[in-house]
Amino acid sequence: MKKLAMMVLAGALTASFGMGAAIADETEVILVEEDAAVESAVEESSEKNEILKVTTDETELMEDADEEEEEEENYDTGDASLDDPRNQDEIGKNEILVVSFGTSFNDSRRETIGAIESAIEEAFPDYSVRRAFTAQIIIDHIERRDGIHMDNVYEALERAIDNGVENLVVQPTHLMHGFEYDELMEELAEYADAFENIVIAEPLLTSDEDFKAVEEEITAETADYDDGETAIVFMGHGTEHEYNKIYAQMQDLLTQDGFENYYIGTVEAEPSLEDVMKAMEGKGYTKVVLEPLMVVAGDHANNDMAGDEEDSWKSQLEDAGYEVTCLLRGLGSFDAVQDLYVEHTREAIDTLD
Repeated sequence: MKKLAMMVLAGALTASFGMGAAIADETEVILVEEDAAVESAVEESSEKNEILKVTTDETELMEDADEEEEEEENYDTGDASLDDPRNQDEIGKNEILVVSFGTSFNDSRRETIGAIESAIEEAFPDYSVRRAFTAQIIIDHIERRDGIHMDNVYEALERAIDNGVENLVVQPTHLMHGFEYDELMEELAEYADAFENIVIAEPLLTSDEDFKAVEEEITAETADYDDGETAIVFMGHGTEHEYNKIYAQMQDLLTQDGFENYYIGTVEAEPSLEDVMKAMEGKGYTKVVLEPLMVVAGDHANNDMAGDEEDSWKSQLEDAGYEVTCLLRGLGSFDAVQDLYVEHTREAIDTLD
């Protein structure tokens, strides 16, 4: 298309300059008009070139997006109809809004985020529990694929206002204080005057007691694998935020408490898989158990951790000679983790008294 546009431009210039040679003895006014015609031809061709370029780029992007979506649908993520999107009206005066990044893996969403929401709903019967996701790309993907709409934070807050909510408690299912938590705080600040009371609860790993409770749960759930020949490796997400330090904090706690075969790594920050593998060297391991240190077992867990691509953690560890077992379950599926979120919600509600 670009070549065609350049040919159009060359033709316009040749025709215009040929006209100038034929009328060289005409008046200056005609020459000025000719120059204007040439300039107009150049501008018109340039505009056509830009239109063709933009159209081509947009088409290529759409084709790429379609190909990526087809690739994503090559595996089954479960029945979306079994999950409750919790976007109903008739909320009442008291609402607990559970805010999650979200996942398009239907079974994991129900077993983790959905389970956390249900635990909170059971603990606080005087409150209506609703859901919001922060990842618009996930919201759009679920709606396009499954025909089910998840509210984003803006929609959920507007829904609360329209329903006359007076007391709004927001419980993030984030693992830590990080960029998403900070952004949520900023968004909620804009609604400070929209409710009589609005309070945000803590994420999962906040206090020393939180770390201890999660440590006890993940070690209890993997105790059968801790045979001295197996390295038990947890994959966290990782972040450039200062709170990436929570991974080192969890590792230090595990080491301090004698869980010497347990390792924490991250997919997008430090410590990396390379760091973990170096720490494992010389300890006689023949097997590795991989499990996500994430609330949901979504894309990172299924692909970056347990996928068959050569750069997945599973593939890299197998290439290094280990026998690898992948446990595809998110932290949100554990009762103890659900209880922690319930406790954080309770602490937030208590500030309203």
